[in-house]
Amino acid sequence: MDGHTLDHDVAPPLTGDPTGWSAERGESNGWAHGTLRTAVVHGVRLFNAGDYHESHDCFEDEWYNYGHGTTESAFLHGMVQVAAGAYKHHDFEDDEGMRSLFRTALQYLKDVPYDYYGVDVVDVRTVLTNARSDPTRLHGWRLTLDDNQPTARPVDHEYVAAIED
Repeated sequence: MDGHTLDHDVAPPLTGDPTGWSAERGESNGWAHGTLRTAVVHGVRLFNAGDYHESHDCFEDEWYNYGHGTTESAFLHGMVQVAAGAYKHHDFEDDEGMRSLFRTALQYLKDVPYDYYGVDVVDVRTVLTNARSDPTRLHGWRLTLDDNQPTARPVDHEYVAAIED
């Protein structure tokens, strides 16, 4: 575990036993990279609120903590592309841009475990695959985290504002 990715304030998962967490690990409340989990929680909530640009920023800021070739890097890079693709579709009606971003996201997420840091990666891959041929599959879609589909709260907007400063 890298000390710079510790976050002693991050909570354990609400449900399940996701990849990246272990009840026996003391640091970061069981998370191998507590800052990754923190970024994921905020990024997922913001995505589910339709704040795709802010969600993108959460994943992108954390992505810089990991070297090329790591699962953490692949996951975060994929999620950056997911948020950017949703942003292209919903805010700009640019479905060709969305398709390109989703194609890249699927490449990054290909070997990421199915329940990574609480995110249902299988659902993400399924929706991205289907949305490339039918963009309306994105309408009403929310990311699943710990078997829930949480939405943004003021603390999530505060988090993204702090990383943008």
